[in-house]
Amino acid sequence: MDALLALWQTFNSFIPFSEEILLTWLIKISVAIVIFFVIFLLRNFFTRYIFALLVKITRETKTELDNYLVMAFERPFRLFFIALGIYLALMYLPLSLEANLLITRVFRSVLVILVALGLYDLVGNYKIFSKEVADRTIKIDEILIPFLSKVLKFIVVVLALSVILQEWEYDINGFIAGLGLGGLAFALAAQQTLANLFGGIVIITDKPFSLGDWILTPSVEGIVEDINFRSTKVRTFAQALVTVPNSTLANEPITNWTRMGKRQITFNLKVTYSTPREKLIKCVAEIKNMLRNHDGIHQETIFVNFDSFGDSSFNIFLYFFTKTTNWGEFLQVKEDVNLKIMAILENEGVEIALPSTSVYFKDGLTTPENN
Repeated sequence: MDALLALWQTFNSFIPFSEEILLTWLIKISVAIVIFFVIFLLRNFFTRYIFALLVKITRETKTELDNYLVMAFERPFRLFFIALGIYLALMYLPLSLEANLLITRVFRSVLVILVALGLYDLVGNYKIFSKEVADRTIKIDEILIPFLSKVLKFIVVVLALSVILQEWEYDINGFIAGLGLGGLAFALAAQQTLANLFGGIVIITDKPFSLGDWILTPSVEGIVEDINFRSTKVRTFAQALVTVPNSTLANEPITNWTRMGKRQITFNLKVTYSTPREKLIKCVAEIKNMLRNHDGIHQETIFVNFDSFGDSSFNIFLYFFTKTTNWGEFLQVKEDVNLKIMAILENEGVEIALPSTSVYFKDGLTTPENN
């Protein structure tokens, strides 16, 4: 009984109830229900035609940003009509001043949430946004785009939360001051996390690689798939996904094979000691001429020289680069060069040397029969 009495007193504090106005209350409740359902049933109509008009206007512009802005706020706009219907229905009722203030605060908080929801969806379309920015201003690195998108989403959530807290008269300054007092303890507890965060910032600002690049580090080799606040994900050539902490990756030497302008080929071609000097000179000249006229070889640096006398061969040193950096195309060019070198040696009657050892006896071999 005490609980029911307390509930009745609470209800009376919000709704000034008496028997004389019971009929008036029933009428107003009925009208409030009608108001809510009318707005609820017409929300699809309003949303469809209003957004159709906005889409028609945005299609006539040169940019696609306004199109995505409209689409991002379509869902919040539909939810707005539900919140508006509930708000108008409750405000129509003859509630107390405290109840009206509470309803107004809730409605304002819902509006902030809906705006934040639209902005959250908008910054999620970072690929379209980066394309528009790149076309009109500067090109944004691909690895920076998802990172900035996550930062913007975090900012939207924090701003929405701070506005809602202010609406409910919470002291944000005290909250921020409390964060400042506990900042040292938090930094010590999350030292590794902060190290990974700053490592990610170093990677993004220094830009040693981008999404889709082939990199080699002491920790991993593969294709970069993603970078976030804590780590970088690399897909190895065995299709395993390796997650490397940003703090580790930022302190390691990184070889970016994708950014090579050309790919190196170098080796020693060993020919037999029985090769005459004239043929050796001719082979060197023909190999160099072949490389000079090869479509797949970069012409800036080509070295073909009789380099040294090996243990069992004349050593011809070759050092040159392919124009392509693609691994498959590189192997095809390398194969073609090797076959043409073989053809040159065959035409000149020069043999490739095999590892061998010659043993000489001063007095010749003796056998039991010779004794």
